[in-house]
Amino acid sequence: MTSLPETTDVKLGLVIDLDICVGCHACAVICKEWNSGGHMAPLTDLDPYGAEPDGVWFNRIHSFEVTPDDKTKPSQTVHFPRSCLHCEQAACVTVCPTGASYKREEDGIVLVNEDKCIGCKLCSWACPYGAREFDVDQGVMKKCTLCIDRIYNTNLPENERQPACVMTCPTSARHFGNLADPDSAVSQLVAERGGVNLMNELGYEPTNKYLPPRPRRDRAAPDSDVQALAPVINKDENPVLHWIDRVLSR
Repeated sequence: MTSLPETTDVKLGLVIDLDICVGCHACAVICKEWNSGGHMAPLTDLDPYGAEPDGVWFNRIHSFEVTPDDKTKPSQTVHFPRSCLHCEQAACVTVCPTGASYKREEDGIVLVNEDKCIGCKLCSWACPYGAREFDVDQGVMKKCTLCIDRIYNTNLPENERQPACVMTCPTSARHFGNLADPDSAVSQLVAERGGVNLMNELGYEPTNKYLPPRPRRDRAAPDSDVQALAPVINKDENPVLHWIDRVLSR
């Protein structure tokens, strides 16, 4: 079985803000595009235009409707991106019989050496997050690499040496950095927003963190604001609003 490094002074990972993720799947699409020609290429597609499309996707997004215990509060849609969390205690590494699955000592990234992978799928069974993707065409396991071929690519401008999913997120819901450094921007964000480990009770110590959704505010306007706007919104005194009201009431 494969051993984990004793320490990793640098812990590169993602911080994902569930409060502003809109579930647009842009991160999943750009991840597929970048990695189809990158470190883990090719990424297999199975029957992409058929009734049951499938294939290798390093990043998948799930959407949930959350209803609060207080029924007077509105329900909330939460979009949950899922990919490898690059755990400190990565069972997918220790279960690997060939050393194909390994964790880098220099930055904590978990990778797969396809030349050593025998496709036994033990790592996928050991991962409780469902982050492993088996490529049936090549018979090997694949996974998120944190775009290792981007973040260390000196041919790119420094501000673009980030995972493709972080670069493309339209709401800036994804952040990348060193979570071992308490002064880094991502660590500060986790501290400020109360970032959490996914399924922390399992003891895998994932490097990636999730920022929980903020409680939704009551959208009703205060009575004082309504009274202040009364002269403006009174349709009986405003002929334009009176006409709009008639049109929309048809």
